Amino acid sequence: MYTTTDLPDLSGKLLIAMPGMGDPRFEKSVVYLCAHSGEGAMGLIINKPLPDLLLDDLLGQLDIKTGASSQGIGVFFGGPVESSRGFVLHSADYASNTSTLQVDDTYGMTATRDILEDIAQGAGPDACLAALGYAGWAPGQLEGELQQNAWLTCDADDAIVFSPDSSTKWELALRKLGIDPLMLSAEGGRA
Repeated sequence: MYTTTDLPDLSGKLLIAMPGMGDPRFEKSVVYLCAHSGEGAMGLIINKPLPDLLLDDLLGQLDIKTGASSQGIGVFFGGPVESSRGFVLHSADYASNTSTLQVDDTYGMTATRDILEDIAQGAGPDACLAALGYAGWAPGQLEGELQQNAWLTCDADDAIVFSPDSSTKWELALRKLGIDPLMLSAEGGRA
């Protein structure tokens, strides 16, 4: 069994669900890991858009005046934890004064109203993805799932994270590792 010291910090990496994932909420998911430490892990599913829900709809519910810059931005199912709470994964060119988690030099995550107001006014990040809910793991839980071959990991890049075609993100992430999705098996093993 892995301990939290057996693996490097996976913050800023992508988790790619393996075929045979036992939880249907994570089937063919690509998760951007915002935080990973001995205290657990937190990430956002980046390839499961919520049907018929746009950021403008949420802005309207929050009485935030929408603008041209917020039109057409979809909202994703970020994970099963706190599913009514909003998160914005974004490029590192944006930072809220007090509430942005700067994951690395490329990405940040903000979960406060100010980023929504800034996006609506055209002062938000160059690239972003809005999500409701998040994926969370208790200490050692993600390490156990990795040991059980539930996930693969790869480096994040904008071509996957912010791709306008969510239906191809899982395959793109696997291909980044040189893996043909048709060659994957739901059965895991160890040599």
